[in-house]
Amino acid sequence: MVLFEDEFSLSNTATISSSWAPIGEQPIISCKQARRERVTGFGSINPQTGQLIVNFAQKGNAMTFKKHLRKILRTCKDKRKIVLYVDYVRYHHAKALKPFLEAHPELKIRYLPAYSPDLNPLERVWWYMRKNITHNRFLSSIKERIAKFWQLLSACLVPNRLLKNICVINY
Repeated sequence: MVLFEDEFSLSNTATISSSWAPIGEQPIISCKQARRERVTGFGSINPQTGQLIVNFAQKGNAMTFKKHLRKILRTCKDKRKIVLYVDYVRYHHAKALKPFLEAHPELKIRYLPAYSPDLNPLERVWWYMRKNITHNRFLSSIKERIAKFWQLLSACLVPNRLLKNICVINY
């Protein structure tokens, strides 16, 4: 089984994006926030089936990445071999991961070339997610943002056509 992994961050801050408006009228996006809240999400996708594996953490580091690897192993426990393609984030190379990876020979980590997000199909999923839940949308708390995330993508935790189609690269 081949999976691609990537991290993303969610915050209660609206991201401003292009939108349609009558000529001469500037759209107004409400961004009244008392304090900025942020979480890091870890995701992995099987581009052949569209199945998504996601979990959230307060920050990205070797410990929280290992937690995500455990979730991958639980979700894919019936697979004899899992090849996980990751980018060059520092904690993907952490020495603290070595004993864990040696204890789980069914999981192999491979690295995508540096500065090549276009080779990771999960980047397109994150683009779709942001377009639908963060661009030009204000929510007062991170809990609301995470609820919108699951509302949009909870059906994708099993094989599905939506993310399978989003992951297709048409060059």
